[in-house]
Amino acid sequence: MPLRVIFMGTPEFSVPTLRAIAEAEHEISAVYTQPPRAAGRRGLELTPSPVQREAERLGIETRTPISLKGEAEQQAFHALQADVAVVVAYGLLLPKPVLGATRLGCLNGHASLLPRWRGAAPIQRAIMAGDSETGMMVMRMEEGLDTGPVAMVEKCAIGPDMTAGDLHDRLMSIGAALMVEALARLETNTLTFTTQAMVGVTYAKKIDKSETRVDWTRPAAEVHNHIRGLSPFPGAWCETEIGGRTERLKLLRSTLSDGAGESGGILDDQLTVACGSGAVRLVEVQRAGGRPAAVQEFLRGAKLEKGMKFS
Repeated sequence: MPLRVIFMGTPEFSVPTLRAIAEAEHEISAVYTQPPRAAGRRGLELTPSPVQREAERLGIETRTPISLKGEAEQQAFHALQADVAVVVAYGLLLPKPVLGATRLGCLNGHASLLPRWRGAAPIQRAIMAGDSETGMMVMRMEEGLDTGPVAMVEKCAIGPDMTAGDLHDRLMSIGAALMVEALARLETNTLTFTTQAMVGVTYAKKIDKSETRVDWTRPAAEVHNHIRGLSPFPGAWCETEIGGRTERLKLLRSTLSDGAGESGGILDDQLTVACGSGAVRLVEVQRAGGRPAAVQEFLRGAKLEKGMKFS
């Protein structure tokens, strides 16, 4: 018998799971998502979240509370009389009355191999740390931050040049299928939970702008992981001189390369850059106000030569 579901999510990452639950013919009683945010060049246009746009396309009631801490919002949530809430990157903390408001609790789709990378930015942090593997997990939510017992997991290899954007797209597809399977097992009372391990806990804190600048004195592997872990957003960056003026350059893709020299120094005409030890070759970059470009295309309009430096 199909379940009565409340779906809670906000970014593009959440959309495939919402769509998959609808296609599995569960009854989605309401969708909760973050309120529309200011966007546009002047920041004057209110833009609904990707989840809100998908919910409206599907004809599902959408709710956008600023908080769920108020009694009125909690009563409205409880009044939906749902079997289960499904949460994927919602962005608001769920207070205890909300966690207990559905018959079967709240399931969360989380993009890491818990207890590693609890928190806000597990995809970026896994790549920045040089992890070779991650995955999606379906867990039961508790009041703690990603501390609940785990029901299902599917692992995913992190390729040596994979960016956070690449991994994001892979995991959101895996997560959608995994959550639908979890709901199917929940329907038949065959979904079992395992308590998370107490060892190996790490926290994926939100990415801060202060940590996005590339430090060329670090080893090449760390620089490479930094670049790909922050791509495409917010983007690792450095500065260099182009056409007689200093420009900020966003670095979107790179690969490890041979070479040595002064940190930040350009070693050849393919934009291989020396690090504290070893070197990286830049593959895709973006000038301020421009669009992403392959390095060879970028070099046709920016005269960067061997011996010049990034800072």
